This record gives sequence, structure tokens and C-alpha cells, in this order.
Amino acid sequence: MQLDLGRDEMIMVGASLGMLRLFSEELPAGSVVLVEEPDVIERRGLAHKARAMPFISRVVPAEYQTGLDAQALVAREPGLSAARLVMPGLEYAVGGAARLAAALGLPGAGPEAADIFSDKHRMRLLAADAGLTNPDFALVDSPDEATAFARRHGGRCVLKPTRRSGSLGVQLITDPGQVAQAWAGTASPEEPPEATGRGLPTGVLVEELVDGREHSVELLVVDGEVCFGNVTDKRVLPGRSPVETGHTVPTALPEATRRELLDVATRLATAADFRTGTLHSEWIISAGGPTLVECAARLPGDMITALMSIAYECGFIEAYLRTLCGQRPAVPARPTGAAAVEFLLAPPGTVTAVDGLRQARRVPGVLDVQLDVAVGDTVTEVTSSLRRSGHVLAWGADPAAATSAAGKAAEQIRITTA
Repeated sequence: MQLDLGRDEMIMVGASLGMLRLFSEELPAGSVVLVEEPDVIERRGLAHKARAMPFISRVVPAEYQTGLDAQALVAREPGLSAARLVMPGLEYAVGGAARLAAALGLPGAGPEAADIFSDKHRMRLLAADAGLTNPDFALVDSPDEATAFARRHGGRCVLKPTRRSGSLGVQLITDPGQVAQAWAGTASPEEPPEATGRGLPTGVLVEELVDGREHSVELLVVDGEVCFGNVTDKRVLPGRSPVETGHTVPTALPEATRRELLDVATRLATAADFRTGTLHSEWIISAGGPTLVECAARLPGDMITALMSIAYECGFIEAYLRTLCGQRPAVPARPTGAAAVEFLLAPPGTVTAVDGLRQARRVPGVLDVQLDVAVGDTVTEVTSSLRRSGHVLAWGADPAAATSAAGKAAEQIRITTA
């Protein structure tokens, strides 16, 4: 179902090519203005790629990843005033999108909330003030400070950049002696392909390592009121790099625990005065209850929007866009089935063969199999979501059936490297 949008009535700040492809059936021709960093436009060939997407009317260059002067942008590009909605396409565009929406008098997260959820340290401080359960944490400037923190916590800790997504730079430390060697990977993490060449400034947060199963909560919020909530079960790679390897919607948790997660996520949104949009928070269920991991003021990645659309039989992206237009869309409160995604993780090396795709597609319940590597490609160690090799998407009557189908299909696929 296409949204009723006229020319230039939607602005996306930050080009997520995967998300743009999802919008291909939702958006009328010429309805989207894409705002992107000038050097990113050039490096990624976005002007050419945009011409292949009929719903994009034009690409506007603007520096936003290290701060956006929204008023100056509107003065330079007065045509932006025709917009009815503004959305962030990337984690690094959340603040810029919120400022541009506010400048145009349109619904959005709100600049303050956007800034809080774009900085993991500020998010921790907010959660602590709101009485939510945090691990112990500290903002540190050196490996020595992080090592001392680890020693105070049984020799274990988490190192994470204050401003990155997709597990970039996140490392689980189980021996204080590992901190010095791991430091550079967090203090100067890999730059994602969508990042500006100016660099994304970040600090280093060290946190207590919490044991337990990880889940995420997705809230759809309209003018400060939660109108939809979902809990997702997550599977995470063991070892130093906690990269997500799979998700299932809805959760298989008991109802009381599900409600507890929805409650703490709602309290976090309220504490930040988050206004309108989607809030995607991550939690670990530990002995003390839900412990906050982190939170993003944008659509979730890793296929979670697709999983929700399948499990709840709704167009979740359409509902999200309607909230940003100031509407209150009807989204089913309960799922009618379940959906799961399992990510493909190839061993490091040069890909020499890929087998089992046909068998994977024949597994009952499988909806999609996508391979992101080909013979001849070089695969490196999986230290972030950028380094996964594809995915399998599956449906099931309940969470167990969906998870099983996705897992069985993934097992059929063999990516051989040398």
C-alpha cells in the first residue's frame, strides 16, 4: 500500500541503501528528498544510485553527522519546507533528522532525546536518573582506567564506543590483561561505509559485564504515548565480539517478563521525553531483572522490522512513516504467528564455494535466503554486523517453529573459504 505523499513530501536524512530498497513499494515517485554528507554522496555514488530509485526526487548535500544547522539548511534549500515527514535513515542521522523535523515543525524524536540516544554515556546517565537498572559504568580516557575498572569487577568488563552501531568496537573482556591490546579497537573503531570522512568522534565507555539472555524492545510512540510494543528474542555470537546472529519475533518469554520489558522500555522513553517515532532498546534479563544494554531512536536494523510485519501481519514501516506524518496508525496488539532471521557467518578467508542454497529455500517456512558474499570475496572475522555473510528469513506458527525453520535452513548453506 503506497503512502499518500506528494513530491518532496518526505525527507530521509542519511542513506541506508537496504532501507531504501524496502521503501520501493511504499513510496510514490518523486516523494523523497535524500539528505546526505557531501563526501558520502561522492564516495558511494549515491547520485547514480538514486536515479535507479524512482521515489527519490533529488539528493541534497549537507553535513549532519557531526552536527546539523537545520535553519541554515532550510534557508539554503527552501524546497525542504514542502515536507510532511522527516526520518533518519542511519544511526548517525538521528540527531540531524530530529533537528530538521523540529525546524520544520514536524513530528520527531525531539533534539534532546535524539542526542541522548545517540550517545551511550548520556543514555546511561539518563537511565540511572530514571531508576532503571544499569550495569556499573564509567567514561574512561585510557587503557589503565579501563583495566582498573575490570579489576574492580572480577577481571571482566565491556568496552564500547559511545557513538557507533552494529556492535562496531564492542568487546567483551574476561581478563584485565586483554584491555591494553583491545583498547584501539574501541577507542578508534572501524568506520562504517556510511560515515563521513571527517570521522565520527567517540569516547570509550567501560561497563560491568552482565550475564543473561538478550532481548530487544521496539516501541512505536506518538506524541509521547506508546501505541505499539514488541519484544524480540536475540541470539548473540559467543566470545569477545557480541555480534547478533539471529532474532525471533515475538518473544517466547513468559507474559510477565514480556510485560516487564515493555514497562522498562516505556519508562526509558518517558524519561528522555521521546516524542514521536520508533525506539529500539536492548536489555539483558539477569538475576536482578531487565538490565539496559543500549537504545537507538530509529527503526531497528537486522531485519526486525520485517519480522514484526510478518508476525503481526501489518506494514510496520508504513505505520512508522504515518506516525511521522502526525497520524496514529492502527497496529495489531498481538501477533498472529512468528518470524525469525538467522544470519550466515562464513569462516575467515577467500570464498571458494557456496553450496546448499537450493536446499535452504526448500525448508518449510523459509521466506527468503540472501547471500552477501560470492566466490572470490574475502571474508574477515565477524566482529560487527557489517561482516556477516547473508541471512535466512522464516515464518512459523509460534516462536519455536520460526526459529527452528530459520536455523535448519541456515544449516544447509555451506560457505567454504581458504
